[in-house]
Amino acid sequence: MTAVETKTAETETAETTAADAEERPVREAAPLKHDEAASGRASKPRGKRRLGPGKAIPFGYVIGPLLLLGIWSWGSAQGWIDPRVLSAPWTVATTGWDLWESGRLGPDLVVSARRFALGLVFGVGAGLLLALVSGLSRWGEALVDGPVQLKRSIPNLALLPLLLLWFGIDERMKIITIALGVLIPIYIHTHNALRSIDGRYAELSETLRLSHRSFIGRVVLPGALPGFFLGMRFAVTASWLSLVVVEQVNATSGIGYMMLLAGTYGQTDIIIVGLVLYGLLGLTSDLIVRVIQRRALSWRRTLED
Repeated sequence: MTAVETKTAETETAETTAADAEERPVREAAPLKHDEAASGRASKPRGKRRLGPGKAIPFGYVIGPLLLLGIWSWGSAQGWIDPRVLSAPWTVATTGWDLWESGRLGPDLVVSARRFALGLVFGVGAGLLLALVSGLSRWGEALVDGPVQLKRSIPNLALLPLLLLWFGIDERMKIITIALGVLIPIYIHTHNALRSIDGRYAELSETLRLSHRSFIGRVVLPGALPGFFLGMRFAVTASWLSLVVVEQVNATSGIGYMMLLAGTYGQTDIIIVGLVLYGLLGLTSDLIVRVIQRRALSWRRTLED
């Protein structure tokens, strides 16, 4: 091969390489533009539809109870519900007003509210303390968790004979019974929330050299608040349920005692008045806890927001 032919071949090879180099970005750019277009179409919102439960319904919390009240009223008005079995809503309302006017309902309501409040306070305090001891220490868990789980397996109704022997029939027995019913849900949910905190937060706190007190105050307690409030919702319900039981066992006052006397004389309307009061008080207590929870946990973004 002569020098001229060699030079010509080298020139053609260089031109081919340059052409391939110019065409390669074009070929590579085409899929990129296609991907970008596809990504743009995917990210483009197709509508305002949300995957969550939707916007909050004003006063949605009372729609269910009002629906039940409407069904009850309709059934009573049509004569489908025997008044000897279930009194009509207007009869219950009239009976409740008469009891209030006669001065019988007010004192019983105050006594029941006092027992509920004292049992709730003592139960929440004891459950929270035990949950912190058990949730923040392995030794605490070994000493506390077993007895609490044993108590969890024993219903309060089974403990009543023993509590009557220990404390008699005075207010101490009633408040302790309510507190025992409150303690369990507070302990279970708070302990679970404490143990469910991400371990990386503890590692970060060690890196930042936080003290044990600062770690509990800034990391542990805020992280356990959702579980604590969930336990509170169960606790207020358990408190009213326990109150129903203790006020019908050797009691001389309270809503439960009023219902017990009404059952003795076959006064269905007074029994329904007591049940309605228990239901309304429980519903109001749960609503108060939910409002406090929403304000205390306003930093969270959940489907409820």
